[in-house]
Amino acid sequence: MSNRYIFSSESVGEGHPDKVADTISDAVLDACLTIDKTSRVACETYVKSNIVVVGGEITIPKIGTRNPTDVIDVPSIAREAIREIGYVNDDDVFHADKVFINVILTGQSVDIAQGVDARKAKGKKTNKQGAGDQGLMFGYACNETPELMPAPIMFAHRLGRELTKTRKNGGPEWLRPDAKSQVSVVYENNKPVAISNVVISTQHVDKLNGKEVTHAEIEKFCIENVIKKVLPAKLLTNKTEFLINPTGRFVVGGPQGDTGLTGRKIIVDSYGGMGRHGGGAFSGKDPTKVDRSAAYMGRWVAKNIVKAGLASRCELQFAYAIGHPDPVSVHVETFGTNTVSNDRIVRAVNRVFSFQPSDIIDQLNLRRPIYGKTTNYGHFGKNDKDLTWEHTNKVEALKKAL
Repeated sequence: MSNRYIFSSESVGEGHPDKVADTISDAVLDACLTIDKTSRVACETYVKSNIVVVGGEITIPKIGTRNPTDVIDVPSIAREAIREIGYVNDDDVFHADKVFINVILTGQSVDIAQGVDARKAKGKKTNKQGAGDQGLMFGYACNETPELMPAPIMFAHRLGRELTKTRKNGGPEWLRPDAKSQVSVVYENNKPVAISNVVISTQHVDKLNGKEVTHAEIEKFCIENVIKKVLPAKLLTNKTEFLINPTGRFVVGGPQGDTGLTGRKIIVDSYGGMGRHGGGAFSGKDPTKVDRSAAYMGRWVAKNIVKAGLASRCELQFAYAIGHPDPVSVHVETFGTNTVSNDRIVRAVNRVFSFQPSDIIDQLNLRRPIYGKTTNYGHFGKNDKDLTWEHTNKVEALKKAL
């Protein structure tokens, strides 16, 4: 008897309000790391209508006790991020040059800092940096796509990325920045065999040059120039249903139509629900925050396990206590797809990788202003040399450790 089911994942475009907030937060983070790679950053952004609020805690050791806004022009960073997304249309309430920006930033709590700072032993600094927070993190990989990611989320990201690419490269003038995509994949015996549904909701103008932009025009463009261009033809069948702007109209969008908050798209950012998530957001956080760095570490380990052929699906979970350097637990799950015993995989993982926060930062070289590259279309599954957690450079070490 075949095991048949449908699994769906969604993605959102750069102009989605939550992604606007994520983009600004990561831009501020990168600006801090450019000045001082040891910056401590927890930057949250709120957007609504023509208002942007940037708040949080930032400490830049290089400048001492000075206010970080003395050296970081947060309003300019925010405006440039909004401009790059594409909110530059005069008929839009949310406009890069017209939004009101409020900045509410303080230094990092000394109570947190004393737990995160590398500890001292006999007057000498050690590498025992504590975790920036308690919590649990997951990493996941599978062999469904070349990126070793679940097919539904990768397909949804492809749609959103193509919409944005088309818009920024002079595509239909009626396209606007806000968009969402969703793909439902049919599985048989845990293998993708078809796509049952594709949903695209894309913001558009009401009229162009005095002529109404029709739903039929938008639908045809999305099906022919986006869906059929980037999704595998062999998975699109005569039963595949295309749902384009299902309400029939999507003119009011972005922060004008909805509120955006940093960290509210954690499933879009990770595995589309296929792999579990510990609940901690990524954007706006420096790598001492294990919500981010440990999630990247989990992806790196899981991906190398799958690439090494030790399993076709792998999920890691580990957990931390704030200020404590070692994880309180490390668990490897291969869902019965392992080619060697799970015990051997766990032993090999612990020999090859270190899960201490300072070691994670060093192994993945995370103290760099690279985080703007992660914000949109998922933090995982991208082919970019700067995103070190996507490297499969530990395959041979894992095999040897077995």
